[in-house]
Amino acid sequence: MDNKAADLCIYRVNNAEETLDTAKLCIEHGRYKDAINRCYYAAFYAVKAVLALEKIDFKRHKDAVSYFNQNYIATGIFKREIGKLLGRLKRKRETSDYDDFYVASYDEALEQYEAAEQIVKNVLMLLKDKGIY
Repeated sequence: MDNKAADLCIYRVNNAEETLDTAKLCIEHGRYKDAINRCYYAAFYAVKAVLALEKIDFKRHKDAVSYFNQNYIATGIFKREIGKLLGRLKRKRETSDYDDFYVASYDEALEQYEAAEQIVKNVLMLLKDKGIY
């Protein structure tokens, strides 16, 4: 792996951690829909950090998530639970962002936060094992 791939990976995982912190602030301030959005993006940025190691990128979220599931979940690099959490985060974010009358609750936002936190932590463990982070 070259330095550019490692640098992009580190940039993306730092972005994931920062976005997770923003989600926590949103929850603390009662901005539950925003928290749900930020939780998904924290997980998505973590996934993109992993993909950076392969120098692979996608324009569409569904393509990035699909590739991650095929090459990292199905192969056992990450547990199946991580793939399920990512799918739930994506669906909940889409509902929260696009359904006009959706009202997010504290419990939903907290559940999403915990899912995103788990994904980010698992990615960080992988990067530490690879000596990248």
